[in-house]
Amino acid sequence: MTLQQLDYVLAIDEYHQFVKAAESRGITQSTLSSMIKKLEEELDLVIFDRNSHPVRPTEAGQAIIDKARIVLYHANQLKETVLSERKKTMGRLSIGITPTIAPCIIPKMFGHMRQHTGIDLHAYEMNRDTIIEKLKTAQLDMGIMSIAHEIESLLEIPLYTEEFVAYVSPHDPLIQQQNVDCNFMPLDRIWVLQHEISFQEQVNIFETKEPGRRAIYESGNIPTLLHLINANDGFTVLPELHVPLLRQEDQLNVRPLVNPTPTRRVSLFVRQDYVREGMLNIVADAIKTIIPDHMIDEHLAKYPIRL
Repeated sequence: MTLQQLDYVLAIDEYHQFVKAAESRGITQSTLSSMIKKLEEELDLVIFDRNSHPVRPTEAGQAIIDKARIVLYHANQLKETVLSERKKTMGRLSIGITPTIAPCIIPKMFGHMRQHTGIDLHAYEMNRDTIIEKLKTAQLDMGIMSIAHEIESLLEIPLYTEEFVAYVSPHDPLIQQQNVDCNFMPLDRIWVLQHEISFQEQVNIFETKEPGRRAIYESGNIPTLLHLINANDGFTVLPELHVPLLRQEDQLNVRPLVNPTPTRRVSLFVRQDYVREGMLNIVADAIKTIIPDHMIDEHLAKYPIRL
């Protein structure tokens, strides 16, 4: 039994003939008759007396019609509720953002959201695994992160693409170079962030290297990592949006990565059953005011988000 079949039942009850009922629903008479026949077989009763002219419901059929009218009324109410939720731009909004993205987005996002007085924004900095888990268990509305593979049960909406750059210790020989060639990186002197910049997933520049030759030191955040590098030798890789956040003297230690220039795609993630388009577009509009135009995803730049 489907809502469509119940709607066809009401059409026949309204027009008292199959031809006009079919025309009112934009289908052929044979299609309408077939759908009603299947419903009658499923219910094991006759809904309409086809020998009467005009067509009339049977006694049992009238009971079905009365119930069908109530069911369709509530179904339409449900659709209107969903439509209202899609347009809703008020209420609590919880967003999880990974540590290498949060400093570039969160401060200005709160400023942008002030113009939407009905939104109660809660932003949390957390690692990718935690965001994924909290999205799946509906503890977060949205997540902003960079992941190189699809996640079952989550919908990905690309936001922007950014390049990676190298941050080199002033005590390291690489500081003398104008750029850092990805094919000749001294991997024994690289420093990386725990749980964050994953070269194997996002950059794929180490595939031909021998992993046993590099010593990896892990740190919890970028400022701590840069202090470690400044006090020692070596280098790390940073998303380009972090460069303007560095101290002026530290920006002198940044070098472009070339051959190739690695990039990452930053996306907005929601559950597959998320319906609040209005909220999604408010967040997307905020991102478009924060991120440089040339980095914004082409589709997002041209079109609103539709679920």
